[in-house]
Amino acid sequence: MDIKVLGTGCANCRNTIALIEQVAKAKGVKLTLSKVEALPDIVGYGVMSTPGVVIDGKVVHAGGVPSRDKVESWLA
Repeated sequence: MDIKVLGTGCANCRNTIALIEQVAKAKGVKLTLSKVEALPDIVGYGVMSTPGVVIDGKVVHAGGVPSRDKVESWLA
């Protein structure tokens, strides 16, 4: 599973990365987690509000920190 967090490095972006890491560790899910901070790349995904989350090339979230339940459903 390849997950990208789209954002310029704000607190919400960092919190989103931390939450995904926590849930993945708790569930024992192997994933590749990366940050995309360049605005042209973020806009290229069609995301206008950050943080955005892209899983295996598909945007699954944009704007605000996702709920823990939402992250757990992505990693189920």
